[in-house]
Amino acid sequence: MSKAKKIVLALLLVIIAIQLVQPARNNSNVVQKADMVTHFNAPANVAGVLKTSCYDCHSNNTRYPWYATVQPIGWLLANHVKDGKEELNFSEFANYSKRRQLSKLKSLQNSIKDGSMPLPSYTLLHNDAKLSGESKALLMQWTTKTIDSLSK
Repeated sequence: MSKAKKIVLALLLVIIAIQLVQPARNNSNVVQKADMVTHFNAPANVAGVLKTSCYDCHSNNTRYPWYATVQPIGWLLANHVKDGKEELNFSEFANYSKRRQLSKLKSLQNSIKDGSMPLPSYTLLHNDAKLSGESKALLMQWTTKTIDSLSK
């Protein structure tokens, strides 16, 4: 067997072997009392936008696409979700201090205003997650109302 064939075979074996190492899934399938939508009794339209555009990366319940089982893509997605939850976890939101809740709500508004969230890399494959002008206005209005109620 030629050296090139041995290299190709070795690479193929490595690719097959890494498929056996699957990252843990971010699926609790339980709506927690600390969930932002539940805690603040968000209207259904607000909850729908948040769940469609934000919850996959910023909650304890990720909806995984088929390609999440293909490595190394699955590892990249798992890391992305881990980083997103460390920054903001809607499932744990009510457990945050009042000060942190206010800060996160203001950050959410800034992300909506500057269009930095949801990430373009996410909306590229999840077209329904793109925020329309109407969705942005709805979230801005709701977050402003929520900030006002927390500030009292």
